[in-house]
Amino acid sequence: MLLAAVAALAVLAPQLLGGEAGVRRARPAAAAPAALPMAGPAVLGSAGTVPAPLAVRLDDPRDAVDAGLEHPPRAGLLFDLGTGRVLWRHRPARVLPIASLTKMMTALLVAERVPHGAGVRITPEALRYRGSGVGLFPRGKRIDVETMLHGLLLVSGNDAAIALAQRAAGGSVRRFVWLMNQRARAMGLECTRFSTPSGYRDAGNHSCAGDLAAMARAVLRTRRLARIVRRRSAILRFPTKGGKVYLYNTNPLLRGRYRGTTGIKTGSTLAAGRCLVATARRGATRLGVVLLHSPDPGLQARRLLDRGFRAAR
Repeated sequence: MLLAAVAALAVLAPQLLGGEAGVRRARPAAAAPAALPMAGPAVLGSAGTVPAPLAVRLDDPRDAVDAGLEHPPRAGLLFDLGTGRVLWRHRPARVLPIASLTKMMTALLVAERVPHGAGVRITPEALRYRGSGVGLFPRGKRIDVETMLHGLLLVSGNDAAIALAQRAAGGSVRRFVWLMNQRARAMGLECTRFSTPSGYRDAGNHSCAGDLAAMARAVLRTRRLARIVRRRSAILRFPTKGGKVYLYNTNPLLRGRYRGTTGIKTGSTLAAGRCLVATARRGATRLGVVLLHSPDPGLQARRLLDRGFRAAR
């Protein structure tokens, strides 16, 4: 059995390396798929996240930061983006619905499977979205994939999620969701299960803070996505009157101009509550925070990051 386990690990090793608002209408006159980047040597995770290159280090129970949160989130983490070291934790393996944090995995797969410059057709299914959306897509038109990724990650557009999923998986949202779950397994995300590319439906769509930290590290190591998630707003060419669309990020740290913010994603449904994966950089120190069902994710993220940067001095 030991030899079989070693053989299985040898087979898996290559794989392991491998509603919101914010949009305004435009004002008149105004190749080969890339693989997810590798993260270097594996670091050890536990309690819900298996050993994998992007896993955070949950094996060390000592936390450097005392958050002092009177009303903590249902689950959360503060961690070093570079090393995966955990600075603060609160039930990091608790499995919870994650709302639009789901779109981090959607973006990772699209960046891997849809090349720069490709067009994304706006399908009838995309126009039947529910919840948050860009809301301006003209039926049947082709939109540049980078514009669609901005709509997915800044505005948290469920319409963009559906259209991108269909473009990346031969027209099938169901197949795209299957690919999401395959990628989660390849990344060693044991808490994680997807049932939708948008996160609008809570049933069967869940993760934990440890797994979401690994996804956050993957997003920031994908330059194409890292350039998007750090933007407070974007003005992009768009096939409507005026020729432009104005998109605004839902991230409370970017909106509040928290110093050094580099991303990443908000989420909110009734079951998931208010969720946030936020990252920031001060000098050589890069930190991330995951908050699930937080009473005030913007305030709690700032507090945790402030204490994390002080501890890193």
